Amino acid sequence: MVKYAKEEMVGITELGKSLGSYLDKVRSHVYSKIAIIRRNKPEAVIISIEEYELLQSAYDRLEQKEIEEILANMSPEDREVAKTKKLRIDL
Repeated sequence: MVKYAKEEMVGITELGKSLGSYLDKVRSHVYSKIAIIRRNKPEAVIISIEEYELLQSAYDRLEQKEIEEILANMSPEDREVAKTKKLRIDL
């Protein structure tokens, strides 16, 4: 479980009143994160866009590595079947 310093936690009501101030503190690295508290429990976290992009990039690399591992461990029969399958994504 992640630990939060007292100043890194803000109630949702207070956040609504001072969102800009908290965003400035995260953006300028005064705080690395701000936990949003509702009903005495952390519900969400505000992090800088740079931190989010780093986390997303790490997640994407991990996901790609897992896919590569699955493909590497496929049986020859499954590989042949996979070659004949097409994936269609409608956006």
